[in-house]
Formats: sequence, C-alpha cells, structure tokens
Amino acid sequence: MPETFRASEAVELAHYVRGDFIESRHVGSAVVLDPNGETLVQLGNVTAPVYARSTVKPFQAIAAMELHVPLRGPQVALAAASHCGSQEHQDVVRGMLAQAGLSPEDLRCPVDYPEDEATRDEAIRSGLGRTRLAFNCSGKHAAFLWACTENGWDTETYLDPSHPVQQRVARVIAEYTQETPSTWSVDGCGAPVPAVSLRGLATAFSTLAQSRLDLSKNARAMTVATAMLDYPWAVHGHGLPNTLVMEDLEVLAKLGAEGLLVLAAPDGTSVALKMLDGSSRATTLVGLSLLASVGAITHEQAGGVLSQVLRPIMGGDKPVGSLRLAEPVADLLA
Repeated sequence: MPETFRASEAVELAHYVRGDFIESRHVGSAVVLDPNGETLVQLGNVTAPVYARSTVKPFQAIAAMELHVPLRGPQVALAAASHCGSQEHQDVVRGMLAQAGLSPEDLRCPVDYPEDEATRDEAIRSGLGRTRLAFNCSGKHAAFLWACTENGWDTETYLDPSHPVQQRVARVIAEYTQETPSTWSVDGCGAPVPAVSLRGLATAFSTLAQSRLDLSKNARAMTVATAMLDYPWAVHGHGLPNTLVMEDLEVLAKLGAEGLLVLAAPDGTSVALKMLDGSSRATTLVGLSLLASVGAITHEQAGGVLSQVLRPIMGGDKPVGSLRLAEPVADLLA
C-alpha cells in the first residue's frame, strides 16, 4: 500500500506544554527552500509522498484561468481558498456561479455549516441549515464549473479525473511541483487529490511567490499570488491564521487538511511541512519560525503574527501552558 513517511523518519517539531509537563508531541517533516530551490533546512523525510489536499488550490485556480475563466479580484482568491463560509465568502461564490450561468445547486462539493460563527448562527436560526456554498472549497468548485461553461464541457462530471478540467489541473500541478504525482485519490470535497512531496509543494509555492515580482513568470500565477495577498480574507477568513500571515507579512500561506501548511516569502523562500498526526494546531508556529530561522522574515515579524494566532493552554480560567517549538526547530533560531 502506498504511504507517507513513517514516524521513524519524522522529527519533533512542537510540544503542547501544560505547566512544566510536555503533554503532547507533534512530530512531522519540514523543508525550507531558497528562491533557487536549494535546501536551506530539512527536518525529517521531505521526499516521501503526502496528499497535497488544499495546498494545491492556488494551482487549481491557475488551471481554471488557463481554461479561460475570467476570474477577477476576490474571485481569484476564492478559487484558491479554504474559506470559513462567511456571508462575504458565499456572496462572491454565488456571483461566480451566476456569471457562469449556473446556481449553487450545480456545485458538487458537500454541504456544510459555515465555520464563521455569526454566519453559522444565522444559518441555524433561519432554518437554512447546511449548504454547498458554505463548504470551504465552494470557490474552487465554482471555478471548475465556470471552466466547463466557458468551454462547453459537461458540468455534471467536472470532478471526474478524466474530465478536461481535471486533466488541466493535473498538468499544472506537475508543472509547478516539478513532480509527477505518485498516486491520486479523492479529496474531502470530492475533487481529485495528488500525492507529491513536501519538497515539491515548497517548489511550487516558491515559483508562485516569485511570479508577483518577475514579469517573465506566468501571468496567471502572478494574478493568483497577487489576489491572495490583496484579498487575504477571501483565502481563509478575517482573523484566521492564513489571512493574518498574508495581511501582516505578505507571505503566501495555504493550509491543507491533515496537518499541512505551505508558506512562501516575497523573495521565493518557501516552507512546506506536515504534522504526521494530521493536527494543524502547531503548523503556523513551526512554519513562521522556520522562515525566521533563515532570515526570510524577522523574529519580531513572526512573533507579531504568532501572538494573534496562538492561544494559551488553559487550566480553568487561567493560562497554564502553551505550544512551544521542539528542539530541532528551536535550535535553528538560537
């Protein structure tokens, strides 16, 4: 059976500390690449396959644009988003579908309640309940559907791996990761998901980040990277980790399910990491610390964002602990 890296190939990246006691250990792998693709930091196995999950959404958006989808402004960011389902997000996605001549009923992603608390409460109070628009991948799915209507393709089967939309997505992912996925499966939203390496993901995001400042790079990549930073609320949600990283640091940030995070600084220095247990609670701490360890951002910049992202570990109504870097990462900052 194909598999990702094993625990014996991983390293400790972060600790969950209650009082003076390490209660839990987050183990995983991480890589930092310089703008030329050279390895600056390697922790654990970074060439083993991982399902890329939502970290490939920017490249799925590029594929949609290559298929003549006329995304503009926040629509671009929503096509690359794992959004929290706020009314603001849902309105943009609804507008994308309307421009494609479609409706929310044409989406094939699952139904869900919004993650955004106020919007969720209103959905429950009004009796609206779970909807496809509220699902965190609805923007990506709307872009897929729009590609279908722009090209006269079937909208019922747009998630099939043999569909022209998914064939273009596969080519774009291979181009940017510089890898042929070792296997494919079905993501939580129903779309095909590739297995590539952390190094491949870091390579892809390095190219994406550099496209903003280099006119010789792909114009669609430049559009996606610029939109993510111009509309960071659309990529995640107001006050949420990916959005805060992009707002405060102009660092591209994209989470993925099962403990994935990829970051890329404006110069193309990039980080890709996976927590082996699938937890995301320490990914931003580790990712920003790794960027700071190689000088892509300052320690102060990393600390400013982390002070907004990290929550203390509580004992009753009093803080009694915190997430902390494990030695392999902390030693890089010394």
